[in-house]
Amino acid sequence: MQTLAGSREAIADIGARVIRSAMPDQHRQFFAQLPFLVVGALDARGQPWATLLSGTPGFAQAPDPTLLRVNALPPATDPLYGAVTPGAPVGVLGLEPSTRRRNRVNGQVADADAQGFAIRVAQSFGNCPQYIHKRDITPQAHTAPALAEPPRTSLDDEAQRQITSADTFFIATHYAGDGTTERSAGTDVSHRGGKPGFVRVDDANTLTWPDFRGNAYYNTLGNLHANPRAGLVFVDFASGDFLHVAGDAEILWQDETASGFAGAQRLVRMRVREVRRVHGALPAAWRDGETSPSVDRTGAWPTA
Repeated sequence: MQTLAGSREAIADIGARVIRSAMPDQHRQFFAQLPFLVVGALDARGQPWATLLSGTPGFAQAPDPTLLRVNALPPATDPLYGAVTPGAPVGVLGLEPSTRRRNRVNGQVADADAQGFAIRVAQSFGNCPQYIHKRDITPQAHTAPALAEPPRTSLDDEAQRQITSADTFFIATHYAGDGTTERSAGTDVSHRGGKPGFVRVDDANTLTWPDFRGNAYYNTLGNLHANPRAGLVFVDFASGDFLHVAGDAEILWQDETASGFAGAQRLVRMRVREVRRVHGALPAAWRDGETSPSVDRTGAWPTA
């Protein structure tokens, strides 16, 4: 992906320095102060899914720089229920909406029990705050048990409404490795943000979104280049509802004048295979804050 995007030489030295096999102390402290983590993993069919795990700050702890312990597990309503087991590849994104800070850890599950799991770190790195919509946690909480609807094979009207009004989603991808680049193998989960409407619903089984200028690591797009299977989660931060979408994604190389999205370097198009909605999955309620300045610079986009 870096070669195709023309950034391989520029990122070669940077990537070797910023993607580590251990967490720096500031990342260890950061994970411990968060009320939720975004997690990406594979189900029994090898399908990546993205989800959020919540807890009282401190539910994630790093006892040493190479291990992240998470005292939470995907519940029975979640597509990753039962998937976080020893040896499983897992990606974790720590994101603090109030400050736009985000850091990531990818690795394998070292151990798991009834309370949670621990990840042995293979990749630890930070990301810039671009495209993150600020949000603040409120005193309110969703106390009713989470309720999952039956899975669907397409996007109904309510799902389409939630997607087209979203300014954020998270995407899980996976690369199994080819025997020569094992340091790049594993599962990853990443943030995507933009103005509401930045994810376009082309029809009940097709989504398209722009890929903007970022850190040029291409963790997500590199995985998709090798393995098109992806899992998205759209979070309604006010209601706590999750919309999980699984499918196959392709990268469309075209300039922004043809894409319909100002500022886009390329597009990603996803063919939807499975949709799952879970009501009240996020315990805390969040209120909207400032839009990211980087989003403001991307221009006006069509909403349909």
